[in-house]
Amino acid sequence: MAQCRPPAQENSAWSMSSGKDYDYLIKFLALGDSGVGKTSFLYQYTEGFFQQQFISTVGIDFREKRLIYRGDGSGRAQGVHLQLWDTAGQEKYRANNFLTHAYCENPDIILCGNKVDLVDRRVVSEQRAKEVAEKFGFAYIETSAATGQNVETAVNQLLDSVMKRMEVAVDSSRLAGRRGRSKRLLMNEDDEAEDTSSQCSC
Repeated sequence: MAQCRPPAQENSAWSMSSGKDYDYLIKFLALGDSGVGKTSFLYQYTEGFFQQQFISTVGIDFREKRLIYRGDGSGRAQGVHLQLWDTAGQEKYRANNFLTHAYCENPDIILCGNKVDLVDRRVVSEQRAKEVAEKFGFAYIETSAATGQNVETAVNQLLDSVMKRMEVAVDSSRLAGRRGRSKRLLMNEDDEAEDTSSQCSC
Protein backbone atom coordinates (compact mmCIF):
# COMPACT_ATOMS: atom_id res chain seq x y z
CA MET A 1 0.00 0.00 0.00
CA ALA A 2 1.92 3.14 -1.09
CA GLN A 3 2.47 6.23 -3.34
CA CYS A 4 3.28 9.95 -3.72
CA ARG A 5 0.21 11.57 -5.21
CA PRO A 6 0.04 14.75 -7.27
CA PRO A 7 -1.89 17.63 -5.68
CA ALA A 8 -5.53 16.63 -5.38
CA GLN A 9 -8.20 18.48 -7.35
CA GLU A 10 -10.91 20.36 -5.50
CA ASN A 11 -13.62 17.84 -6.41
CA SER A 12 -11.52 14.82 -5.46
CA ALA A 13 -12.67 12.63 -2.59
CA TRP A 14 -9.03 12.22 -1.57
CA SER A 15 -6.26 14.66 -0.79
CA MET A 16 -3.32 14.96 1.54
CA SER A 17 -3.97 16.36 4.98
CA SER A 18 -1.79 19.35 5.78
CA GLY A 19 -2.96 19.78 9.37
CA LYS A 20 -1.73 18.01 12.48
CA ASP A 21 -5.15 17.00 13.73
CA TYR A 22 -7.33 14.19 12.42
CA ASP A 23 -10.78 12.76 13.02
CA TYR A 24 -10.02 9.08 12.64
CA LEU A 25 -7.08 6.78 13.26
CA ILE A 26 -7.49 3.72 11.06
CA LYS A 27 -5.19 0.73 10.97
CA PHE A 28 -4.83 -1.54 7.94
CA LEU A 29 -2.97 -4.83 8.10
CA ALA A 30 -1.10 -6.22 5.09
CA LEU A 31 -1.10 -10.01 5.14
CA GLY A 32 0.40 -12.52 2.73
CA ASP A 33 3.21 -14.96 2.07
CA SER A 34 6.81 -13.79 2.18
CA GLY A 35 7.90 -12.17 -1.07
CA VAL A 36 4.48 -11.23 -2.44
CA GLY A 37 5.30 -7.53 -2.20
CA LYS A 38 3.62 -6.30 0.98
CA THR A 39 6.46 -3.96 1.96
CA SER A 40 6.88 -2.65 -1.59
CA PHE A 41 3.14 -2.07 -1.81
CA LEU A 42 3.20 0.02 1.35
CA TYR A 43 6.20 2.02 0.17
CA GLN A 44 4.53 2.71 -3.15
CA TYR A 45 1.40 3.98 -1.40
CA THR A 46 3.05 6.14 1.27
CA GLU A 47 6.21 7.31 -0.51
CA GLY A 48 5.41 7.06 -4.21
CA PHE A 49 8.36 4.95 -5.24
CA PHE A 50 9.22 1.30 -5.72
CA GLN A 51 11.52 -0.19 -3.12
CA GLN A 52 13.76 -2.27 -5.39
CA GLN A 53 15.95 -3.73 -2.68
CA PHE A 54 14.26 -6.72 -1.09
CA ILE A 55 14.20 -6.43 2.68
CA SER A 56 12.46 -9.24 4.49
CA THR A 57 10.19 -7.91 7.21
CA VAL A 58 11.03 -9.29 10.64
CA GLY A 59 8.03 -9.41 12.94
CA ILE A 60 5.89 -6.36 12.22
CA ASP A 61 6.46 -2.78 11.07
CA PHE A 62 4.20 0.03 9.93
CA ARG A 63 4.06 3.11 7.73
CA GLU A 64 1.78 6.12 8.13
CA LYS A 65 -0.09 8.51 5.92
CA ARG A 66 -2.59 11.32 6.51
CA LEU A 67 -5.28 12.35 4.08
CA ILE A 68 -8.61 14.12 3.83
CA TYR A 69 -11.62 11.89 3.25
CA ARG A 70 -14.60 13.46 1.52
CA GLY A 71 -16.60 10.36 0.67
CA ASP A 72 -19.16 11.09 -2.01
CA GLY A 73 -18.78 14.81 -1.43
CA SER A 74 -22.08 15.23 0.43
CA GLY A 75 -20.61 15.12 3.92
CA ARG A 76 -17.97 17.01 5.90
CA ALA A 77 -14.34 16.49 4.94
CA GLN A 78 -12.67 14.36 7.59
CA GLY A 79 -9.03 13.98 8.50
CA VAL A 80 -7.82 10.38 8.47
CA HIS A 81 -4.56 9.10 9.89
CA LEU A 82 -3.73 5.75 8.33
CA GLN A 83 -1.42 3.27 9.99
CA LEU A 84 -0.44 0.63 7.46
CA TRP A 85 0.94 -2.40 9.27
CA ASP A 86 3.42 -4.57 7.42
CA THR A 87 3.73 -8.14 8.68
CA ALA A 88 6.23 -10.90 8.18
CA GLY A 89 5.11 -13.61 5.79
CA GLN A 90 5.18 -16.46 8.29
CA GLU A 91 1.84 -18.01 9.13
CA LYS A 92 2.15 -17.22 12.85
CA TYR A 93 2.19 -13.49 12.08
CA ARG A 94 -0.64 -13.67 9.58
CA ALA A 95 -3.06 -15.54 11.88
CA ASN A 96 -2.17 -13.86 15.21
CA ASN A 97 -2.12 -10.29 13.91
CA PHE A 98 -5.35 -10.71 11.99
CA LEU A 99 -7.24 -12.07 14.98
CA THR A 100 -5.65 -9.59 17.41
CA HIS A 101 -6.19 -6.39 15.43
CA ALA A 102 -9.51 -7.10 13.70
CA TYR A 103 -12.19 -4.71 14.99
CA CYS A 104 -15.03 -7.18 14.46
CA GLU A 105 -15.72 -10.75 13.44
CA ASN A 106 -16.03 -9.88 9.75
CA PRO A 107 -13.61 -7.01 9.02
CA ASP A 108 -13.39 -5.40 5.60
CA ILE A 109 -10.87 -7.21 3.41
CA ILE A 110 -9.60 -6.59 -0.09
CA LEU A 111 -7.58 -9.23 -1.93
CA CYS A 112 -4.76 -7.79 -4.02
CA GLY A 113 -3.20 -9.71 -6.89
CA ASN A 114 0.19 -7.98 -6.79
CA LYS A 115 3.07 -7.95 -9.32
CA VAL A 116 0.78 -7.89 -12.36
CA ASP A 117 3.60 -6.14 -14.22
CA LEU A 118 5.47 -9.48 -14.28
CA VAL A 119 3.18 -10.99 -16.90
CA ASP A 120 5.59 -13.72 -18.00
CA ARG A 121 6.01 -14.94 -14.41
CA ARG A 122 2.34 -15.04 -13.52
CA VAL A 123 1.27 -18.10 -11.51
CA VAL A 124 -2.41 -17.42 -10.65
CA SER A 125 -4.77 -16.29 -13.40
CA GLU A 126 -7.03 -13.29 -12.89
CA GLN A 127 -10.09 -15.49 -13.31
CA ARG A 128 -8.89 -17.93 -10.64
CA ALA A 129 -8.12 -15.08 -8.24
CA LYS A 130 -11.57 -13.60 -8.77
CA GLU A 131 -13.18 -16.96 -8.08
CA VAL A 132 -11.31 -17.32 -4.78
CA ALA A 133 -12.19 -13.76 -3.76
CA GLU A 134 -15.84 -14.30 -4.60
CA LYS A 135 -15.89 -17.57 -2.65
CA PHE A 136 -14.81 -15.79 0.53
CA GLY A 137 -16.74 -12.58 -0.13
CA PHE A 138 -13.68 -10.38 -0.68
CA ALA A 139 -13.24 -7.56 -3.15
CA TYR A 140 -10.44 -8.28 -5.65
CA ILE A 141 -8.11 -5.91 -7.47
CA GLU A 142 -4.92 -6.44 -9.45
CA THR A 143 -2.00 -4.24 -8.41
CA SER A 144 1.66 -3.57 -9.07
CA ALA A 145 3.92 -2.11 -6.39
CA ALA A 146 6.54 -1.56 -9.11
CA THR A 147 4.43 0.60 -11.44
CA GLY A 148 1.90 1.84 -8.89
CA GLN A 149 -1.00 0.32 -10.83
CA ASN A 150 -4.16 0.32 -8.68
CA VAL A 151 -2.18 0.63 -5.43
CA GLU A 152 -3.92 3.82 -4.35
CA THR A 153 -7.22 2.53 -5.70
CA ALA A 154 -6.99 -0.59 -3.54
CA VAL A 155 -6.33 1.36 -0.34
CA ASN A 156 -9.03 3.92 -1.13
CA GLN A 157 -11.54 1.18 -1.83
CA LEU A 158 -10.78 -0.44 1.51
CA LEU A 159 -10.98 2.88 3.33
CA ASP A 160 -14.32 3.64 1.67
CA SER A 161 -15.71 0.39 3.03
CA VAL A 162 -14.43 1.08 6.55
CA MET A 163 -15.71 4.66 6.59
CA LYS A 164 -19.16 3.59 5.38
CA ARG A 165 -19.29 0.93 8.07
CA MET A 166 -18.41 3.53 10.72
CA GLU A 167 -21.05 5.94 9.42
CA VAL A 168 -23.69 3.23 9.79
CA ALA A 169 -22.51 2.45 13.32
CA VAL A 170 -22.55 6.13 14.32
CA ASP A 171 -26.02 6.66 12.83
CA SER A 172 -27.35 3.59 14.67
CA SER A 173 -25.85 4.84 17.92
CA ARG A 174 -27.44 8.26 17.49
CA LEU A 175 -30.85 6.73 16.80
CA ALA A 176 -30.56 4.54 19.87
CA GLY A 177 -29.58 7.58 21.93
CA ARG A 178 -32.59 9.55 20.74
CA ARG A 179 -34.91 6.68 21.56
CA GLY A 180 -33.36 6.41 25.00
CA ARG A 181 -33.72 10.11 25.76
CA SER A 182 -37.31 10.17 24.58
CA LYS A 183 -38.14 7.30 26.90
CA ARG A 184 -36.41 9.08 29.78
CA LEU A 185 -38.44 12.23 29.25
CA LEU A 186 -41.64 10.23 29.70
CA MET A 187 -40.50 8.74 33.00
CA ASN A 188 -41.42 10.16 36.36
CA GLU A 189 -38.64 11.50 38.57
CA ASP A 190 -39.25 8.67 41.05
CA ASP A 191 -39.00 6.07 38.30
CA GLU A 192 -35.97 3.85 38.74
CA ALA A 193 -36.05 2.41 35.25
CA GLU A 194 -32.70 1.93 33.56
CA ASP A 195 -31.42 4.90 31.55
CA THR A 196 -30.88 3.61 28.02
CA SER A 197 -29.57 6.85 26.59
CA SER A 198 -25.97 6.00 27.33
CA GLN A 199 -26.06 2.41 26.10
CA CYS A 200 -24.21 1.41 22.97
CA SER A 201 -26.32 -0.07 20.17
CA CYS A 202 -23.46 -2.09 18.67
